[in-house]
Amino acid sequence: MFYKAGLDIGSVMAKAVIMDNDKVLSYSIMPNRGSFYNAANNVLKEALEKAGLTYDKLNIIGTTGLGASFITYPHIKNTEVACQSRGMNYLLPSVRIVIEVGDQSTRVIKVTEKGRVADCVINDRCAAGSGRILLIISKVLRVNINDLGNFSITSTNPVRFSTSCSVFAETEAISRIAEGIKKEDIIAGLHQSMAIKIYSMIQKVKIEEKCAITGGGAKDLGLVKMLQKIIGKDLLVPDEPFISGAIGAALMAAEKEVVFT
Repeated sequence: MFYKAGLDIGSVMAKAVIMDNDKVLSYSIMPNRGSFYNAANNVLKEALEKAGLTYDKLNIIGTTGLGASFITYPHIKNTEVACQSRGMNYLLPSVRIVIEVGDQSTRVIKVTEKGRVADCVINDRCAAGSGRILLIISKVLRVNINDLGNFSITSTNPVRFSTSCSVFAETEAISRIAEGIKKEDIIAGLHQSMAIKIYSMIQKVKIEEKCAITGGGAKDLGLVKMLQKIIGKDLLVPDEPFISGAIGAALMAAEKEVVFT
């Protein structure tokens, strides 16, 4: 048995996976609640409990994400882009373009057949291009963020957002509400704006036949469908989009051939 853990401690969510060789035994996902340190400890503890293991049984731990530097136990850290590339290659080996829509940024990664990064474009200058704008608009519209997709797919007339700034997008959404525009049309318009931005990013690395989406944005059916419409291709979605980075962290740590004893 060779047990390895992978942790992806993001700006909002902490994710952990436990693997035995190349098999995922368990995973855990939980909000950070303002503490990277506590989130990293708690998410690993829960994943270990689900796998029926204890910390001392782990051979190696791989980490990634904004909060990885707050982890105090021995670990091997790799970049988020590299871990996403490796993790998505594990989950969906045929994919060559990975679209990661996270809270802080959106990344488009071109992946080799071995799961390495061939090219990458990152949009992290403004929240309008990331999942953060979805959270902002959900609060403005008083719609649960998990229900945005269901609203969006019922829209028949998406609103056109004229701004690329999250602050102004919020203001614009409030104005649309005052004008009596339906919530579903506002949400669909936001999804359309995001999809156009992401498509422009994809064009920079050149589109491939097999594309996938991961991160929190992959759980938004409205965004996924709008992206498919704009890109003109079906998007593959992992069964659990949140854990691809953690899987990549575990695999890459093991490939460095360093074992903790």
